[in-house]
Amino acid sequence: MLQSIVILGLLAQPPANVIAYDTPNDEGSSITLMWERSPADSGDAILFRGYEIYRSESATGEFKSVGFVPAGATRFDDGNSEIQDGKEYYYIVRSVTDSGFEDSAVVGPVASGAQWFNSQRVNVLAIALLVSLLVIYYIRRAHAGGRLFVRKIAGLDAIEDAVGRSTEMGRPILYSFGLSYLNEVWTLASLSILYRVAQKCGEYSTRLLVPHYDPLVMSAAQETVKQAYTETGRPDLYDERDNPFLTADQFGYAAGVDGMMMREKPGAVFWQGYFYAESLILAETGHSVGAIQIAGTTSVEQIPFFVAACDYTLIGEEMYAASCYLRPEPQMLGSLKGEDLTKAMIIVFLLCGAVLGTLGILSEHFFDYRGLSVLFERIVQWFNTF
Repeated sequence: MLQSIVILGLLAQPPANVIAYDTPNDEGSSITLMWERSPADSGDAILFRGYEIYRSESATGEFKSVGFVPAGATRFDDGNSEIQDGKEYYYIVRSVTDSGFEDSAVVGPVASGAQWFNSQRVNVLAIALLVSLLVIYYIRRAHAGGRLFVRKIAGLDAIEDAVGRSTEMGRPILYSFGLSYLNEVWTLASLSILYRVAQKCGEYSTRLLVPHYDPLVMSAAQETVKQAYTETGRPDLYDERDNPFLTADQFGYAAGVDGMMMREKPGAVFWQGYFYAESLILAETGHSVGAIQIAGTTSVEQIPFFVAACDYTLIGEEMYAASCYLRPEPQMLGSLKGEDLTKAMIIVFLLCGAVLGTLGILSEHFFDYRGLSVLFERIVQWFNTF
């Protein structure tokens, strides 16, 4: 057992009401200790240094130091790889002063364990259930033949016009994924848009150029274009040389695409993917050759450049809705409607909370004279900052 030592100086007194329990809402391998401060703990870290935590596998065995907390602390989480779930442990909390120490009574046994559900995430569970119910409801409604309204997206409606215009001019069409990789969500969304563009190119016998930055995206795009041509009855139009790999260098890719546009003079250009600093370079070149440009990206920083230089721009989540918009299947349409309604409800809840909070603050200030004077002083201070 640990012993008590008292030297001349501040008398060490043990903490009171020490308890140990399995840490709640965790994945296990953690035990929490709580106690009341020692009477000698006045918050002065010079005289009262703090509390040292000891752990043992038996009440009479050898105790090992597992941590130290400074003066004023009343909690310690013993969580490390040495703690085994289901195994019982015993603890002692030692008060350490400038002149000695004093141990609490032995606490235990206590064992740790993992929890299946985090009770602090009930709000997440409620939102997940709400989203799931709404999605299931709208999917069933779409299967039953109900009409679900989806607002118009001008950039997607303009695909057929862009391909038709390019066909009439006798020019090819250029499609770029930007600096996207195959494991990214926007790349999958862009593939669905490419499929629709390739279908129209197959119907109109228009050449489609798709330069690539990533080899895996190139392989997926080649199969997408080939399938689209086959389904439209024109597999002979597919040419693997129209889906080239340029380079995995950012500005090398931009230069390669710009050179392709200057040589081929496409009548329509699609920028659908993730773009960085090269976005305006590409869009300006597309504008200089007289192409109609339809851009789409989830990169917030590059959206203004596309809006300024392109004819149509898909902003953020409009790209994700493209596959459902172009081919409204019940599962995708129901999911889209359920998610949109959930977002609208969350926005309404946030606005209601903001309004109620503001009204509460205003009522507190304006119906209390002292509060009104404080509010007036803060307003004056705010104006003085200008």
